Amino acid sequence: MAAAADDVDRAKPPAPDAARAVAAIAAARNELLALVESIRPELHRYCARLTGSVIEGEDIVQDTLAKAFYTLSLQAEVPPLRPWLFRIAHNAALDFLKSHGRRLTETRADLTELGAIDETPDPLAVRLALASFLALPLVQRSAVILKDVLGHSLQEAAETMGTSIQAVKAALVRGRAALRDAEKADAEAVAVERADLDRYATLFNARDWDGVRALVGEDCRLDLVSKSQRRGREVGMYFTQYAKADVSLRVVMLEGRPVLAATLVGTTTPTYFILLHWEGGRVTAIRDFRYVPYIATEAAWF
Repeated sequence: MAAAADDVDRAKPPAPDAARAVAAIAAARNELLALVESIRPELHRYCARLTGSVIEGEDIVQDTLAKAFYTLSLQAEVPPLRPWLFRIAHNAALDFLKSHGRRLTETRADLTELGAIDETPDPLAVRLALASFLALPLVQRSAVILKDVLGHSLQEAAETMGTSIQAVKAALVRGRAALRDAEKADAEAVAVERADLDRYATLFNARDWDGVRALVGEDCRLDLVSKSQRRGREVGMYFTQYAKADVSLRVVMLEGRPVLAATLVGTTTPTYFILLHWEGGRVTAIRDFRYVPYIATEAAWF
């Protein structure tokens, strides 16, 4: 009889309040799924700039969404989903930076009283390279990305960062000023690097492999991303393989930095990118994305 009674209890429908809660969570999960498609690129832009890496930014977005789906099932009430997701992403990025020993992750803001600030997004922040943001303390970095890159309001930025509007304003003033100073220094460095890349591309396209090898340091590191890694003399085979390929190179700007765009003969759109690191006029590292061409379809370049 006891077993039968248990079966009856299990067959009972949930209480009205419980049923409503279950329905609300189910509806919220469906809403979250729909929201994720539209908000995911924005979340990635935020996380990529906080970490200085499109790859690490995507890792954090995936972690954010996993945490969101799990936490949502435990919520007694459904939160406003968009600001909630950004708050999770913000905290996940901060945890990532701290766990990897990254610099400038201090979250306290300088709350010195400031005058009125321009709430119009600063276009400088949109065109800067991802790595430029790493020069800023985290609170300034976060405020500038949310306000100037993603166009959030001061209130939304404050909610995401878990701070006050006044703190966001202070961080914006200081962060914008620091980025303007950094842009001046970056412009000089970019001009030098672009000239080096133009020289490399000219020799490459002329198939002057002796000239190309002369630009490469003896201990150069080669990373054929997702394929293999080589160093020193072994890098020479890399150019031997390219001698057989119908590929030309040109210099483009990718996320604020000059890189080499590899284009197949007969096409005009880059198939993939190559990043070179220079020291003293010699190439000390090559990152070739030949085997991960999807990056070229997603990247913003000019």
